Amino acid sequence: MKKNKGKVNTTTEKEFVFRFRAGRNVCVLKVPLQFPVQENVSDLHGRLMLLHKIPCFVENELKSTLSTFIESETIQDYDREAELALQRLTTGEVDINQLTNTWAKAYSETTLEHARPEEPCWDEDFADVYHELIHSPASDTLLNLEHNYFVSVSELISERDMELNKLQERQAAEMDKVMQELGKTMTDQDVNAVASQHFDAQQVLENKWANELKQVTHIQKQEYQEWVIKLHQDMQNPNNSTINEEIKVQPSQLTVESEPGARLYEEHRQLEESFTIHLGAQLKTMHNLRLVRADVLDFCKHRRHGSSGTKLRRLQTALSLYSSSLCGLVLLVDNRVNSYSGIKRDFATVSKECTDFHFPRLEEQLEVVQQVVLYAWAQRSSKHKVQPEVPRNGTNSEDKNKHLERNPSNILPGEFYISRHSNLSEVHIVFHLCVDDNVRSGNITARDPAIMGLRNILKVCCTHDITTITIPLLLVHDMSEEMTIPWCLKRAELVFKCVKGFMMEMASWDGGISRTVQFLVPQSISEEMFYQLSNMLPQIFRVSSTLTLTSKR
Repeated sequence: MKKNKGKVNTTTEKEFVFRFRAGRNVCVLKVPLQFPVQENVSDLHGRLMLLHKIPCFVENELKSTLSTFIESETIQDYDREAELALQRLTTGEVDINQLTNTWAKAYSETTLEHARPEEPCWDEDFADVYHELIHSPASDTLLNLEHNYFVSVSELISERDMELNKLQERQAAEMDKVMQELGKTMTDQDVNAVASQHFDAQQVLENKWANELKQVTHIQKQEYQEWVIKLHQDMQNPNNSTINEEIKVQPSQLTVESEPGARLYEEHRQLEESFTIHLGAQLKTMHNLRLVRADVLDFCKHRRHGSSGTKLRRLQTALSLYSSSLCGLVLLVDNRVNSYSGIKRDFATVSKECTDFHFPRLEEQLEVVQQVVLYAWAQRSSKHKVQPEVPRNGTNSEDKNKHLERNPSNILPGEFYISRHSNLSEVHIVFHLCVDDNVRSGNITARDPAIMGLRNILKVCCTHDITTITIPLLLVHDMSEEMTIPWCLKRAELVFKCVKGFMMEMASWDGGISRTVQFLVPQSISEEMFYQLSNMLPQIFRVSSTLTLTSKR
């Protein structure tokens, strides 16, 4: 509560007196108390019992007397202050108009019926408009415009790559000449100087193209959103004769001829098996399972010249963007929240090929995640100061110390962060699951952080309307020499059984909603291994069998 002007908050000391009998003796307890009393009455009563060694048989009487004394004296203080305030008001010491304005402002600010209505949010308004247009005859126009923007950005990226390759070739030739002169006319310092110049030149060129791409995508996003809003406004006017011409702009941009090798690529990627299962003890829920052999980024890439299925995938992804049927993908990453190396860099490259018209850029989302990670690290550190963490899964104190001494901007194995996208081919949500080198060994258990991370991801799917999730079955994206056939079968069996248990838990999480789970295996896996995994799946899950009905004659 705000303090009134001219009012001085003073504390007064009053003596609390409590008399009680102990045998034939009459005991008197006198305690000075500061009013207004700031502490809890129960805490004060407990301290009095302990410090003055009060007999337990008068404990309830002491508490009752203390509570009554504090309440009565507090009311008297309030009454005295109220009388003084009224006296100042009648004598003119307080401006009555100022007082009424202060009361009116305080009432309007703290009462819901006088609260200001929430201001409209641009993102929410644009989402509603886009959802309405994508489910209208204008959907084809929207997809064509998005594809045209994608083609222009792809051409710009091709120019960037070409210029960077030329620079690298020129620098490589120059470095070869320098190395040939090493020891003759060139020294090690000269070689280092040339290498530094090459690095600086490459950084300047990369920054130039990065800024240009950022500016182009920003302009595209602004133009696209303004055009969508204008198109929606025009469609609201039934007398507008130009709406048909706007909708019919470039109707066949996505149906151009396929590029060479595209059909072969599609056929190679479509090595998959589908299953329908029922899970649950009493109330059974039907789920769809798919085993797919593909590269993980195939679910994210758009194709400039695709087959007939390209447009359908873009349409399906757009239709479900603001719906309760989202699509998710699990991407296995290291413990650094960035996009500088490995699969993270490849994914960032794919996400930059097409402008995201609905969500922030991937770099901006990662910056937010980094801030959240630092905040979580600060919370954990303060918790560890109070109570040390109990080792899990048989880890010793040395492993625990390593966790405590790690970089605060990194995450732990089993933790994940989420990025949202509208510019990927078949995915809306990407779960960046942190794994370590332990997933390449053959001795992980159901309590491994990576497995528990999958459980938490499935729980997020249940609470956030993600009905399709793609999971790396072997917990790796690439095959290596140590991943033999027994290794693959053992790992697949573990993941199958764990995911089955997690899916049975879903019934208690979301009430039993039908979902689609896609198990992804690396594209380099052999067909023989793929079909062995395909035969294992129905042995672990309860696959629905067909029933043929025939009539008796």
